[in-house]
Amino acid sequence: MKRIAIIIMFVGLCLEAPAQEYAFMDLSYNHIQVPGGDSTRLNRVFQRMNPDSLQQRGLNILHIGGSHVQADMFSNQVRQKLKDTFVYDGVNVFRGFVFPYTVAKTNNPSNYKVTYSGEWKAARNVQAKRDVPLGVGGIAVYTDDPGARIHVSLNPSFDRFTHWEFNTLRLLAYSLDRSDAVKPVLSYPYQLIEGIPDATGTSYLFYVPKSESEFSIEFVQQDDVPHTFVVDGFVAEKDTRGLVYHAVGVNGASVPSYLSCENWETELQFLRPDLVIFGIGINDAASANFSKESFIANYNALIERIERVNPDCAYIFITNNDSFRKTGKKRYTVNHNGLIAREAFYELAERHQGGVWDLFELMGGLSSMKQWQDAGLAKVDKIHFTKDGYLFLGDLLYEALMNYKQ
Repeated sequence: MKRIAIIIMFVGLCLEAPAQEYAFMDLSYNHIQVPGGDSTRLNRVFQRMNPDSLQQRGLNILHIGGSHVQADMFSNQVRQKLKDTFVYDGVNVFRGFVFPYTVAKTNNPSNYKVTYSGEWKAARNVQAKRDVPLGVGGIAVYTDDPGARIHVSLNPSFDRFTHWEFNTLRLLAYSLDRSDAVKPVLSYPYQLIEGIPDATGTSYLFYVPKSESEFSIEFVQQDDVPHTFVVDGFVAEKDTRGLVYHAVGVNGASVPSYLSCENWETELQFLRPDLVIFGIGINDAASANFSKESFIANYNALIERIERVNPDCAYIFITNNDSFRKTGKKRYTVNHNGLIAREAFYELAERHQGGVWDLFELMGGLSSMKQWQDAGLAKVDKIHFTKDGYLFLGDLLYEALMNYKQ
């Protein structure tokens, strides 16, 4: 009886006024459905989403997708609202996985700033051929430049409610030749802190004396022979329990893109997901030859990898947003594959005892993307959303999570 009382109190705390409703949307779909009727896995996760449990056990969420997630407007809005919810309960909410997209010369989330020096190359999981293996982020930067350095500021503009800090930093990285010829070093006032390598040879852990919101990593060559060092990302946390909301995204990525990452499973253990929010699918369904059977098979293979890391992981599948294909100059046609992908997500959720957030129907169904564009919520390509659109989606997903009924 005590546990139920805690959960009810928590839900009451988190409810907010509903997000603005537009006539063309169907917000009756703004909830987490459980198509298979078995919500055991999800219930285990949501029973832990109360202040007492988060402080005692912690909870790790991984939101993974393509360009919708790389920009981190959608996912960061959910993360930020979760932080706002728990801030007065003394629960730490952590930034989690961070990748220096600026170094890869692609769009970096605006909510953290990256600067760098030295010559760098990049590899992405959307490339058919690449020179280095990839990890959990699906993207890497690598260098053999002795002057290479990466600086990350988690808070480009200070606000105590959006302020992110860490006192443990895990660098997901390794020497390409698997030697100790390059040592990553964290620059700290009046000292340099060497990272502690882990047994897998794919990461280094740094402990800093007090909580920080920015860091600089140098890559010190141990001899005069150039050695390539590969950086797969950073995990910024604290040595206390709390809620971590990781976001992993690569522009153009599909499910096979992540399946092609050689070190994906090895590095996933450092993110330790209890709940995975899947937002991969819009690029899979862009093809005229889209196959529901292949799509489901690829997702099943990815979930097998996750469950080798955490057999009890829970899943929420975000259906593809409605989208259009470009057929000529300023000419677009609706992509009917969105309907097929929607069926696949429901089947996947039923098979894996997961939930579905039906973004497709919530938007208004087939061809609704044009109305989102007319409302200033979607871009002219009728695939991506505007900043206001992504923030709105973040509000909606947050509400769906907080209103989940067990």
